[in-house]
Amino acid sequence: MSKVIAIVGPTAVGKTALSIKLAQALNGEIISGDSMQVYRHLDIGTAKVMPAEMAGVPHHLIDICDIDERFSAACFKKMANEKITEITSRNHLPIIAGGTGFYLQALTDNLALGSDQFDQETLKIRNYWKTQAREKGPEYVWKQLAKRDPDASTHIPPANTRRVIRALEVIQKTGQLFSKQPQYITDNDFLLIGLTTNRPALYDRINKRVDLMMANGLLEEARWLFDHNGENLPAGKGIGYHELFPYFQGNCSLDDAVAKIKQDSRHYAKRQLTWFRNKADTHWFDLLRNPEDINQIKQLIDEWLKK
Repeated sequence: MSKVIAIVGPTAVGKTALSIKLAQALNGEIISGDSMQVYRHLDIGTAKVMPAEMAGVPHHLIDICDIDERFSAACFKKMANEKITEITSRNHLPIIAGGTGFYLQALTDNLALGSDQFDQETLKIRNYWKTQAREKGPEYVWKQLAKRDPDASTHIPPANTRRVIRALEVIQKTGQLFSKQPQYITDNDFLLIGLTTNRPALYDRINKRVDLMMANGLLEEARWLFDHNGENLPAGKGIGYHELFPYFQGNCSLDDAVAKIKQDSRHYAKRQLTWFRNKADTHWFDLLRNPEDINQIKQLIDEWLKK
């Protein structure tokens, strides 16, 4: 059994900084748990840690896919488990850092995720809901999920049409709720550390972070994605990108697009908090208001490692 630390929580609360600090202190290596940081070229909008920021700490599952490749929770679970085994074999401590709730749950709860392959019946169901989404909009399809499985709809944003359709597929194909997927005991011992802060401070940090991303070249990065068919790619569904596509099409102002990025980022942070609070046995800390809590975190980890 491998010991694994997972640092979770909403965007913009310092997960990356804490993961690097702990990795330096504990001879650790970091595995990204973010569904968007796997894509090459998408650096600014994904808040990807850059080589100069890594402080010599090995990072994994970053820049492993081209933008036209599909990456799923099942892919993440498989690859993360492989990395955990590799890192542990080097007598290093695996540290998961990232905010994609379902990916983390798939790993920590060892969810039985189906194969990415599908039969003709599944394809028929999928195409039906794709048509519904195209003709009536993503919000309509999400509301159909909300009627059938309210718990699943709470954790899947309306804009993530692919996951909404995947949940509807499972419900329609198996007759079982997507939110009640079977769980199995994992072979690893996870310690979940959650970072959070009060809502006004969090939202202010998110707004400022978006402004900084724009100053650092997010517009150009999103334009590159748009010019490479990003509107029709899974990579183009990420917050910070799809909100700018209407601007490139001349359908909104840049100010409105940036305001939408901030709004979507705040909503995402709220969903992340709800997800981790409901789904995980997490130890919560507010390092932004109480930086001295780092000592409590280190003590918690030290006691856990001795068990």
